[in-house]
Amino acid sequence: MKKLVIKAINMLMMIGILTGYNMVLEVRGKQEDIARLTAELEGSQMTVAQAKEARAQQTLAVTQEMDTLQKSGLADGTFIGEGQGFGGIIEVEIEVEGGQITEVRIVSARDEDGAYLTMAQEITEDIVQAQSADVDTISGATFSSGGIREAAAQAIEKAEQSNE
Repeated sequence: MKKLVIKAINMLMMIGILTGYNMVLEVRGKQEDIARLTAELEGSQMTVAQAKEARAQQTLAVTQEMDTLQKSGLADGTFIGEGQGFGGIIEVEIEVEGGQITEVRIVSARDEDGAYLTMAQEITEDIVQAQSADVDTISGATFSSGGIREAAAQAIEKAEQSNE
């Protein structure tokens, strides 16, 4: 009988230990779930905060760009500039409407080689598209297109100064 009581007590202790261990595992699992969910929540809040910050920075950048454009806009009108081409001075006229360059025309290029000048004229479209003389020169007509670019830059500068 004594052995039976000891076995029963051992059995109850084993059941108690297993039950306690299962409870510990369950609590630990819940704590891990809470930690994971907390991390996800903090991550999503960080993402929202980061998105708000990025949007604020974009808004600021756009506002600054608009201010810069308004301050450094071009005056409407026709402006002339000169630049050194392959064979001599190239005179360029830019047309500005609504603060935008609408046309770039070569007015004079007396001593310029016709073949180079013809190739270099492509740069006028690039200047209008970029709204700037900061464009690449034309390969094969580097000096002539460089003269056009220099003349356009001078004319653009005059348009900027007229707007101040």
